[in-house]
Amino acid sequence: QVQLVESGGGLVQAGGSLRLSCAASGFTFSSYAMGWFRQAPGKEREFVAGVSGRGYSTTYGDSVKGRFTISRDNAKNTVFLQMNSLEPEDTAIYYCAARYANIRQDAAEYANWGQGTQVTVSS
Repeated sequence: QVQLVESGGGLVQAGGSLRLSCAASGFTFSSYAMGWFRQAPGKEREFVAGVSGRGYSTTYGDSVKGRFTISRDNAKNTVFLQMNSLEPEDTAIYYCAARYANIRQDAAEYANWGQGTQVTVSS
């Protein structure tokens, strides 16, 4: 069955960096777009970044453009989210998600989700 396991979250000061990883198994990884979403307390789940199956196409939410970079290693069935210049507003649980075929920014379009990893940015 599909399994997505995030790692790399933690506590960091504003201006710092973190790199999240999501290890995937149970499906043909290169056939799936991968997305990163985040959810802060009391807020809806928000699209952060997405990457196409072969890694040729990426897209980002407006709030993270220029600071975050999504990438994938299909040989290792892993997707990454490099987060730089972190801000307290980036504090949330970060989830990776898999979707067959194309990237979508709507969380409802993704059927497969990891358990999430907490990112906390202190001011």
